[in-house]
Amino acid sequence: MNLFHLSKTNRAALFFAMALLPSGLAYGQSKKDTVAKEKQIDEVVVIGYGTQRKESVTGSVATVKGDVLREVPSANISQALQGRTAGVDITQTSSKPGATMQIRIRGTRSLTGDNNPLIVLDGIPFTGSLGDISSSDIKSLDILKDASATAIYGSRGANGVILVTTNRGTKGQQPRFVYNSFTGVQTLFSKFPMMDGPKFAKLRADAGNLFTLGTDEKNDNNTDWQDLYYKPAMLTSHDIGVSGGTNGGNYNVGLSYYKQDALIPIQNYERLALRIGLDQQVGKYFKFGFTTNTNFTVSEGNGVSAAPTLGYSPLASPYNADGTPKRTMSTASNLDQAWIYTRKSVNDVEGLGKYVDESKAFASYNNIYGEVNLPIDGLKYRLNVGLDYRTSNSGNYTGVGVFNTNAAAPSGAGKGNNQTYHWVLENLLTYDKTFGKHKINAVALYSAEQNRYISSYMSAKNVPADFFQYYNLGQSPQADISVRPEDQIYLQWGLMSYMGRAMYTFDNKYMITATLRSDGSSRLAEGNKWHNYPAISVGWNVTNESFMQNIKAINLLKFRYGWGQTSNQAVAEYSTMGRLTVVPYNFGSTNGTGVYISQATNDGLGWEYSKTNNFGVDFGLFNSRITGTVEYYNTQTEKILTGKVLPPTAGLGTQTGNFANTENKGWEVSLNGSIFDNPDGFSWDAGINWYANRNKIVSLADGTLRDEANGWFVGHNINVIYDYQNIGLWQQGDPYLNILEPGGNVGMIKVLYTGGYNADGTPTRAIGLADRQIIDTAPDWQGGFNTRFAYKNFELSAVGAFQHGGVLISSIYGASGYLNRLTGRGNNVDVDYWTTENPNVRYPKPGGIQSGDNPKYASTLALFDASYLKIRTITLGYNVNKDFLKDLKLNSLRIYFTVTNPFVLFSPYHKESGMDPEPNSYGNENQAVTSGNYQTRQLIIGTNNPATRNYLMGLNLSF
Repeated sequence: MNLFHLSKTNRAALFFAMALLPSGLAYGQSKKDTVAKEKQIDEVVVIGYGTQRKESVTGSVATVKGDVLREVPSANISQALQGRTAGVDITQTSSKPGATMQIRIRGTRSLTGDNNPLIVLDGIPFTGSLGDISSSDIKSLDILKDASATAIYGSRGANGVILVTTNRGTKGQQPRFVYNSFTGVQTLFSKFPMMDGPKFAKLRADAGNLFTLGTDEKNDNNTDWQDLYYKPAMLTSHDIGVSGGTNGGNYNVGLSYYKQDALIPIQNYERLALRIGLDQQVGKYFKFGFTTNTNFTVSEGNGVSAAPTLGYSPLASPYNADGTPKRTMSTASNLDQAWIYTRKSVNDVEGLGKYVDESKAFASYNNIYGEVNLPIDGLKYRLNVGLDYRTSNSGNYTGVGVFNTNAAAPSGAGKGNNQTYHWVLENLLTYDKTFGKHKINAVALYSAEQNRYISSYMSAKNVPADFFQYYNLGQSPQADISVRPEDQIYLQWGLMSYMGRAMYTFDNKYMITATLRSDGSSRLAEGNKWHNYPAISVGWNVTNESFMQNIKAINLLKFRYGWGQTSNQAVAEYSTMGRLTVVPYNFGSTNGTGVYISQATNDGLGWEYSKTNNFGVDFGLFNSRITGTVEYYNTQTEKILTGKVLPPTAGLGTQTGNFANTENKGWEVSLNGSIFDNPDGFSWDAGINWYANRNKIVSLADGTLRDEANGWFVGHNINVIYDYQNIGLWQQGDPYLNILEPGGNVGMIKVLYTGGYNADGTPTRAIGLADRQIIDTAPDWQGGFNTRFAYKNFELSAVGAFQHGGVLISSIYGASGYLNRLTGRGNNVDVDYWTTENPNVRYPKPGGIQSGDNPKYASTLALFDASYLKIRTITLGYNVNKDFLKDLKLNSLRIYFTVTNPFVLFSPYHKESGMDPEPNSYGNENQAVTSGNYQTRQLIIGTNNPATRNYLMGLNLSF
């Protein structure tokens, strides 16, 4: 039996993806061979503190060009990066406007620490997110994946590194103006699959009328609450830039604006960004420059959710008999009262100043450098200074009775602010020299970095008047003002580093790179603050061997191997000092505040670190018409920083220490092809990447094999589910029902029994906690693809992604979402449930045995096969004829139409629900109840904003 809802095969998805691979190639020998080979040799990639010719790279580095990213119009370049690179898993954490994405490079290593990659913007570690950078600014993204490549960034690069290189002007360039814009409409990809009025009325009857009509319900009503809540929304982006240069320098200046409204009311996101870059040569030996990226963002209505309307009874009407809107309604035997959320009701309270929820953030990321060519040929010194500042102010206000069934419910407000101050200082000494067939590049680094974070929040009730909103909480009664100690935060940490790297190439055939780095972190204990870690990689470019010169079909064949160690200071600040928790108490009539130790100190707290072996093959065939990479890696992460539960006799809860080990290993394949290449006629390019990561926990604290509270089990991946295994429904005549499920009913969920059996074959006990199973959620494999057709001035492109296997968690079908109770109390997900006439289905009998307010074992209904093949974007573009542009004095003009998220194929979840199979929430959010919640680290489909399908018109203009 299947342990969750899945399709029997997903071969169609694989076939569809593989069909995009280059095939039927025609190859002809010509003078192009030499040109293509030289082009391949000259191509360079950014590797951190320098560049290297692509054919000489020995680490695992993937490059995505800026023009490729711009094929997917988006506010966040993470969305444009999805499915583009093998081994880089990018998943949305929220479907709200302006939300960030989760990025994992070659899996998850740390159990409780930060698993996000380091972002380096123009050579300086970046404290913002990729969402803070406009895609129009980007020249290229270079992703460092293995330890031999990331070791140069030390502990900051433990989870991989994304190097962002922005556009610059060139020396002697005349001023060039660029304008990129797109505007479009967001439409609903699909509603949440809730029952309509007739189906819900039947469900109540099939459940035995546990709940009858409330005051505001009638069986002939059929209200679609989602229709009253959602509305198509606009998004727009404008980006203008100018670049140029003189004989001694170059510059680039740009300004961008982005705004996105949401389908749900009053929610929107705006971003205004300014960027300036300057490089200037002074004399023969000195060069300096700076880059600044400054942005201001406003986010409104994040407290408004899609969730409330989903549970509303479709038998209730939002209108009184005279047609006026109701404020509240009573349903389900009048047990449930609700304030009525509609687009109009939410807009009305916001328009009257009775509700506000907004966050405003300002950030400035700055990089200043100076570079000196020293008297020794090939030797230069560079000083990098990074100065970053970010501040955010949030405020919320809810007026009297707003969103509450009690019209006199007190008003409430809250105000928060935080600041981040970050600086980094890097001293670099570089020696780069070629001696005949020998090429040497050596880098020495000393750097220091510090980050300071300050945050505070306070709240109040009974705000005297709506116009105060959250601006003057002091006007509230003093007894109603709350300033909690846990909401007042001050954090500071520092990092000091030394690094040396040497790269040697002989005759463009044999390459070796060696790196040694030492980091010291303020977060760790005395005596354990410093850690040294080496890395080495080698490469053999077989193409340049003499015996390959007559094999014209192969223009690149390179083998490489890398080994390295990286570290991670992924532990909260001040963990070595333990933790005190403040708690209020009363002794008789006296109120007081006390403190207690909630986390033990640890004076032995040290680094967690990873050791990685990486094997790779790079190849180019048929005049570089086909290029690709195959890699295998194995990463062992040791001494992972995590908490250990202490025995009750200790009088403490947990202690943070180096207690666990994990493993990530996998394969990656990337393949790109130019199938037809005729600039004056028809051209077709295609690419595909495929990867499989195997993650598991190797050991936990004190040799234990499981930590059920955190969902960690030795031998299984980090993101497992510990629950019963659904094997169907109990049917009529099953002799074991009363033994395994005393008091159970036919049609209830049947789960796997793992106990023993008596001599007569009957089970020895009832089903209990011992029957829970460890369910691995990771996909078997995943990847992405892209294809582009061009005919003269027209072009058609598509970008997609696919995944096979794994477990998708959809809480709307499970126990914690309260939308699949099958009792008729609140509206229910539209499911095919068990009845006497309809027994062979997945969902249990309505009104059957309950656990809390849900069917027993209802949590197992949340699990689906996570397979899918998804087309992310389809774009049709037209490049205006250059002869026509000459008369307008324009260099280029491209007009395009894009549809994003057009359709999904081969997804069991999409087939069941009609919904987008991508997660939209963290595991601990958007839940109706706290019990049975999933881990924060897990991404699920919850009652967040519904997915959208966007239709965009855009243009790219330069002059």
